[in-house]
Amino acid sequence: MASPTEPRPIVLGVDARQVSPMVVGWAAAEAARRGLPLRLLLAVPDEPRDLHGNGRNYLQSLRDAGSVVLEKANSIALERHPRLQVQPVLREGSPAPLLCAESTRAALVVLGSRRLGRLEEKLSRYSVTVPVSAQAHCPVAVVREPEHTTLRPPYVVVGVDGSPDCGAAVRFATDLAARRGAALRAVWVRRTPVRPFEPLESEPEIRRRLFESTAGCAADEPDLDLTHEVIGGRPVDELVRVSAHALAVVVGRHGHGGLTGLRLGSVPHGLIRQALCPVVTVPVGRGADDPLTRER
Repeated sequence: MASPTEPRPIVLGVDARQVSPMVVGWAAAEAARRGLPLRLLLAVPDEPRDLHGNGRNYLQSLRDAGSVVLEKANSIALERHPRLQVQPVLREGSPAPLLCAESTRAALVVLGSRRLGRLEEKLSRYSVTVPVSAQAHCPVAVVREPEHTTLRPPYVVVGVDGSPDCGAAVRFATDLAARRGAALRAVWVRRTPVRPFEPLESEPEIRRRLFESTAGCAADEPDLDLTHEVIGGRPVDELVRVSAHALAVVVGRHGHGGLTGLRLGSVPHGLIRQALCPVVTVPVGRGADDPLTRER
């Protein structure tokens, strides 16, 4: 991990089964854009699971295979950004706990996605995206789809709901858009009442709170192209829809996620599974005062 005097790296969780050039390229570009080192972390099991009883040789074979995968990821990163400082790291243990530990000194954790089903996410020892997104101490980007750059200007989406959780997400999204020369779309999804007599918050009041939640954007980035949108419907469905042509969609995170990540929140969880672009989940308290958004 980085010392207090070293820059916080971008940490990429490398999948031992396959190296995704898209995911490695996204993480490398983000590190290069921010002038930060890229730390490639690959986890291998720390206990033998060889059915033939030759556990020590089995674990060594996993380490050897992991080293090959790390070298491939390292090569992809340096091919894209030759001046990038890359740190390949092979660790023993379960990926999610190791990545959460890394997140305490990271600027951003980047993950791919194996597209596990809900049951697999809950039961698999090696499920990563949901537990890390729920428990990490820094923002987490899940890159299962590419950025979309065909629209001009390109844009970043941030989901806003007026809660304390969305403040850090708005600051992070503002910074993300500004670094890319992109517009920022602040979207509030007005939930349809579930019960017949449930009160519906007025649209003028929602718009007031939406503008209030993004008031700091202009101060941080006076040249930012910022739009505000209030959309009716289900939050996950509508944010997935507006993500179809976005560079990324950014949302805040409720709580600490528990041991399994099941308390991640329905909106971030749904977006990780369904969004059509990279998804960034930002924990409360990581915003303008964070080294990731402090300087450019």
